[in-house]
Amino acid sequence: MRDDLRARYGEERLPRYTSYPTAPQFSGAVGHEAYGQWLSDLAPEATASLYLHVPFCRSMCWYCGCHTTITQRDAPILDYLAVLRREIGLVADRIAKPMDVRHVHFGGGTPTIMEPAEFAGLMDLLRQRFSLGEGAEIAIEIDPRTLTRAMTAALGAAGVTRASLGVQSFDPVVQRAINRIQSYEQTARATEGLREAGIRGINFDLIYGLPHQTVESCVETVKKSIALRPERFSVFGYAHVPSFKKHQRKIDEAALPDGEARYAQAEAIAEALVAAGYRRIGLDHYALPEDTMVQAQDEGVLHRNFQGYTTDPSDVLIGFGASAIGRLTQGYAQNEVVLGRYAERILRGELATAKGYALTADDRLRADLIERVMCDFRVDVGQVCRQHETAPESILEVIPKLRMLQDDGIIRLEGNVLSVNEDARFLVRSVASAFDAYLGASGRTHSRAV
Repeated sequence: MRDDLRARYGEERLPRYTSYPTAPQFSGAVGHEAYGQWLSDLAPEATASLYLHVPFCRSMCWYCGCHTTITQRDAPILDYLAVLRREIGLVADRIAKPMDVRHVHFGGGTPTIMEPAEFAGLMDLLRQRFSLGEGAEIAIEIDPRTLTRAMTAALGAAGVTRASLGVQSFDPVVQRAINRIQSYEQTARATEGLREAGIRGINFDLIYGLPHQTVESCVETVKKSIALRPERFSVFGYAHVPSFKKHQRKIDEAALPDGEARYAQAEAIAEALVAAGYRRIGLDHYALPEDTMVQAQDEGVLHRNFQGYTTDPSDVLIGFGASAIGRLTQGYAQNEVVLGRYAERILRGELATAKGYALTADDRLRADLIERVMCDFRVDVGQVCRQHETAPESILEVIPKLRMLQDDGIIRLEGNVLSVNEDARFLVRSVASAFDAYLGASGRTHSRAV
């Protein structure tokens, strides 16, 4: 990384742009009544993705940035799932007819913490209230340390097509520093069991920038991981925000790598994965050449949502569960984060929407520009502006950061087409942020750009 670029951009605190506007812009102006009307107004031909949040784990990983609760008892989980089922009914009742669903994603927390019968029941309910076609992708996040044989069998029987396994790092020093001890053997058993159950789409999640992590330990983790040949990798930089996630204060900040070391780790992981035959997808995903994500990237139809890069082209994302965020054609809606408040509202028969955001015409334009930059490292500003009946000059000529990015050799502008230079793609979030009309307005701290 050039010293001048590291100094100017490397320490920027920026969103990951899995949505635009980003969550700090959400407000209580969008409540349960507005969300209910949005659901009722959905076009009959609209397609949907469903996200179900299961906010429970058996132990806390200190790097975690998710909304989750630690429990050793099953009773709170069962109570929560009963509320979740009721929410599914409340939402489905407001939609004119069962929506055509293309993707279902279970996130957490640890979704596989529930009992196999509970998971099977949830899938049955979704199939009753929505139209899940034969080709629908059903994905779930998994902690290999707690995955049981019975749950693996239930996932296969329910038609799960993709499983994302949290790996993060196989370095025992790093594992101790983040309170997540997970052996290679545990991960291998989980991977093999899932494939035996008929789940062919396996994704490994890795993290760089963790305490005591080195380039060497990152590469060693990749070597061990590719021996299991997952179809995809997601590789994220650790976001240290202890002011928002108090358990992150248990991490020794002095042991965290600086921006230059984080960049070296990210590039070392990328080089090792590409050398092993994986294609780089956007900023932080990798896939085998025959994967549908590679095809989507090649065809320019890759998308980005709260789960990261996706092949999902659905018009609507409906979120279920505490803290879950949905995106409808009219805007974003987020449920209550606190479990008690979420349950209380659902049990009295109202939607649990706590806040949201109604999209403007300018938001939609900027969201499309940001998504194409994040997905393609390139955007035809003129084409996108024409789709939104806007002159490209209204964007290109009023953003001073674009000139700075151009002068620094990060982007090039050829007419109305903006491209991120290949040797500066690690700064794509900085480029995307140039189109963000709200950046800095919330005062919230985001993760570092590198």
